[in-house]
Amino acid sequence: MKLLKQHIEALIFTADQPVSQEEITNCLKTVYGWELEKEEFDKVIEELKAKYDQEEFSFGLNEIAGGLQFLSKKEYHTAIHVMLQLKEKKRLSTAALETLAIIAYKQPITKPELENIRGVSCDYSIQKLLEKELIVISGKSDGPGRPILYKTSQNFMDHFGLKSVKDLPKLKDIHPEGNQIGMPSELLDSLGDPLEEEMQSDVQNTDRDDESIEPEIVIEAEYDQEEFVEDSTSNEDSLPQNVTEEVTEEITNTPEG
Repeated sequence: MKLLKQHIEALIFTADQPVSQEEITNCLKTVYGWELEKEEFDKVIEELKAKYDQEEFSFGLNEIAGGLQFLSKKEYHTAIHVMLQLKEKKRLSTAALETLAIIAYKQPITKPELENIRGVSCDYSIQKLLEKELIVISGKSDGPGRPILYKTSQNFMDHFGLKSVKDLPKLKDIHPEGNQIGMPSELLDSLGDPLEEEMQSDVQNTDRDDESIEPEIVIEAEYDQEEFVEDSTSNEDSLPQNVTEEVTEEITNTPEG
């Protein structure tokens, strides 16, 4: 097994994802016919870890997502993060992050269950997460219609530096005080319902308006009726002034018989 350490080092270095012990040993057996024992493999890995733990290296050998991968050290994360942000063209939307968080904690989960939790359609968010290989299809549910089940991918573990789903923060460790939206229900009850108060105010204003308008309508109606009666009486009992004068003059000028 000449240059065994260098071969294992090269396989880990060239892999774009964490590579497992089984994959490395199978590769070496296929190429060279080497039968590598677990103790021997572990010894080589410890030697490589010790080598890259030295300060002269900016990266080290890490066990992650059930495999081995070379990753940059913490001291250089800030500069690397800024560089990745500058190169990143499009980040995940808030909706996609919410969907990803639900899948991570509830996996495996179906799309109807996701939409029931979020209250909105998740088609677009699921599609984007699948394109970025942060989630994968893990089978179908036994429920009606046998909907597709989704879970987080190995790429998700790599991106967030997790060995397994068990390393996710526990929900009880997340303090809700800093994440509250709106006001507590007790405070809302003490303030009352602003919509109900506004409706009551409108009803009261309407009653006052009706009381102030009604007398004016009655007075106007009475006035119109009185004026109509006066006009009708004057038309029946009296003749126009010019007609009266003509009749009087005609009677005066008529000779006595």
